[in-house]
Amino acid sequence: MVYVHMPIDTALSMSETGASIDGIGPIPAAYAREIMTNPKSIWRKVLCDPATGNPVDLGRSSYRPNSTIRKLVEVRDRMCVVPWCRRPARHCDFDHQQQWAKDNGSTSTDNAAPRCRKHHRLKNAPGWIQDYDPVHGTSSVTTPLGVTYTDKRETVLPPRSSETDSAPDPNDDPPPF
Repeated sequence: MVYVHMPIDTALSMSETGASIDGIGPIPAAYAREIMTNPKSIWRKVLCDPATGNPVDLGRSSYRPNSTIRKLVEVRDRMCVVPWCRRPARHCDFDHQQQWAKDNGSTSTDNAAPRCRKHHRLKNAPGWIQDYDPVHGTSSVTTPLGVTYTDKRETVLPPRSSETDSAPDPNDDPPPF
């Protein structure tokens, strides 16, 4: 399975904003559309907030995530959120940042992080402190010896700048200015 990340306006040929393939990196918009139109391609849409570049939250009140929430977390984080671990998210446990039963944590993308089984178990071990901010993609782990490791993941899509979001001024002269 290969994940291709592309803005909707690129998919609709309204923009040449590039796309990316997980584990490979950026690809031209035209190539992404070529992959998309291949009859053997299977597509699942994941809507991203254009301001942050992160998938939007769906929320859920039961302990186990539905497949949509789990997929959103896998797409957003791509791998175990512990700084030195690179295990793919699809092979990780779905971890509630704020514990579901003890701390009344929700089963939602805002409260979720993929952690490999080892780091999921280590999260609640004495002396270990793990913190993850899914909105900004920052993660830290403090060991029992007080050493802190930090990491920051890239967002699924780059956040759009205010220049990109603004419509052209109708009073501007047509190109070439």
